[in-house]
Amino acid sequence: SMTMPCERTRAVNNTRQFLVDLQSDLSAPDAVRKEASRCLRHYPGEYYMELSQEHLPEVWGEPNE
Repeated sequence: SMTMPCERTRAVNNTRQFLVDLQSDLSAPDAVRKEASRCLRHYPGEYYMELSQEHLPEVWGEPNE
């Protein structure tokens, strides 16, 4: 099935939150926490997601739609 722009945005935002939670989860192995931090280093934050939504609404939709 085709992914809707709002679903794509929600997936990116949910993945960012998952990685944020994982990097601070003391029950996770150190290597996993470090990898989550490494992945987040250049991961798009809210500002860039909003900017992308503004310029490419056909790709990035409002996650609440």
